[in-house]
Amino acid sequence: MNLTVIGTGYVGLVTGACFAEMGNTVTCVDVDRGKIEKLMNGVIPIYEPGLDDIVVSNFKEGRLRFSTSLAEAMKESNIYFIAVGTPPGEDGSADLKYVLGVAREIGTQMQDYCVVVDKSTVPVGTAEKVRGVIREELARRGVEIPFDVVSNPEFLKEGAAVDDFMRPDRIIIGSDGDRARELMRTLYMDFSRNHDRILMMGIKDAEMTKYAANAMLATKISFMNEIAGLCDSLGADVEKVRLGIGSDSRIGYSFIYPGCGYGGSCFPKDVKALIRMAEENRLEPVVLQAVHGRNEEQKHVLSRKITARFGSDLSGLVFGVWGLAFKPGTDDMREAPSVVLLRSLIGAGARVRAYDPVAMDVARDEFPAAWFENGSLSLAKHQYEAVEDVDALVLVTEWKPFRHPDFSAMKKMMKQPIIFDGRNQYDPPRVKAEGFEYTGIGRR
Repeated sequence: MNLTVIGTGYVGLVTGACFAEMGNTVTCVDVDRGKIEKLMNGVIPIYEPGLDDIVVSNFKEGRLRFSTSLAEAMKESNIYFIAVGTPPGEDGSADLKYVLGVAREIGTQMQDYCVVVDKSTVPVGTAEKVRGVIREELARRGVEIPFDVVSNPEFLKEGAAVDDFMRPDRIIIGSDGDRARELMRTLYMDFSRNHDRILMMGIKDAEMTKYAANAMLATKISFMNEIAGLCDSLGADVEKVRLGIGSDSRIGYSFIYPGCGYGGSCFPKDVKALIRMAEENRLEPVVLQAVHGRNEEQKHVLSRKITARFGSDLSGLVFGVWGLAFKPGTDDMREAPSVVLLRSLIGAGARVRAYDPVAMDVARDEFPAAWFENGSLSLAKHQYEAVEDVDALVLVTEWKPFRHPDFSAMKKMMKQPIIFDGRNQYDPPRVKAEGFEYTGIGRR
């Protein structure tokens, strides 16, 4: 099939590359000419394991194309995926200007029947707005062309997006037209050959499913973080509690790891957008507000533990930080707990030496240039360089290379053998046996 994907960000590029990998001809369109030129030269703008290989190989085979012209791409396909950004506004609502802008251009260019697919995460009711904008443009042109709008939300985990797309748990298709449903079923048929993963539903049902899924996972994380706080206060070990409740099949082990807060482009944005949707419909989102509030508080838990140990004035102290991305497997630092931590430490007078396997370039853009210039923040070339002569190590992101470090070598390198474990990655008795002072999240 011939497809057009509008937007070459995280969702759009993964979507286009994976459809091309399955034999489709895909044109990815973006208004950013520089990004398109880089993609055509094999330069991938995001870090995602396995993505660069399928982008480069499918581009060479001619199945994956890149363009800045939506009009040209539309001439060769009749399925258009909208995968542009929906950044949060100041009130937490999703900004639809890019989505509706694409819809307007589709309305000005379409010549024959087409399916317009909302792949971006959008509020309930967006498909109706997209349909309305396209109809406005068709009316302005004085033509009647049939089309369908479909909601096809993505469920991609950063760091495992390619595998998630190629081997999905479920494929949600929200549509009110038989013709569109059949086209979408045909497109996704090869992704559910083992067993039928396609779930057909109404458009609003599909739009809500995306938000509800992310909010549920965020709720599990925030709940467990709150339990970890209670464990700290009561002298219980949250790791034992996690194993105890995870063994209940109704709860399960996924997303009940306590830590220093969740981040990224999905959970924070989608929870806030759901809160806004509820408020606009005169429903008090008590649970969602608590989920968001707990996570905002949790991002300060490490700095509070550090100041409880060293005092509120951290002048003269140096802290090594392992991990800057919001999770392993990505260079994404949006809403990352590391950002809150570094602002707190440096604001209290400390100096920070940080290391992340892939997010160093992003970090240079994320933090103020003045921090680098005055020595408040330096980026280490290696994980062990980040612990040389530091007063404590703070683990923020649980990258695999950090799981089994050489504690004996670290103890010799560090000024003080102290570890603050923001992901409960290390076994307290073992770390203490190595001669370290250890503080985790809710660990006895």
